[in-house]
Amino acid sequence: MADDEKPETGTILGVPYNFERPNLRRLLSSYWQPGQGMLVEKPFGVGYTLNLASWRSWVVIAVAAALFYQERSGPDEDEEPVDDDDDDGGDPVEVIVED
Repeated sequence: MADDEKPETGTILGVPYNFERPNLRRLLSSYWQPGQGMLVEKPFGVGYTLNLASWRSWVVIAVAAALFYQERSGPDEDEEPVDDDDDDGGDPVEVIVED
């Protein structure tokens, strides 16, 4: 097979790929496929992407957004973490183990 005859679409080990030049219609229709599962083939590249017509995809997006928001609104790096223990300051503790 010559270089110009390589297939632009197909699967490798069960993972789809598509290297055809994308157009706007194909891009939009690939992200909105009612009646399909949560994951659909990517319009360009290798693998799968979320199907925005599936409610499960919106749950995944909401969970990811909540985790991202929680991570961004966490304590600053300059602040010391709050110690919830009621000990006297976090000094080292000597533990003696007898046989």
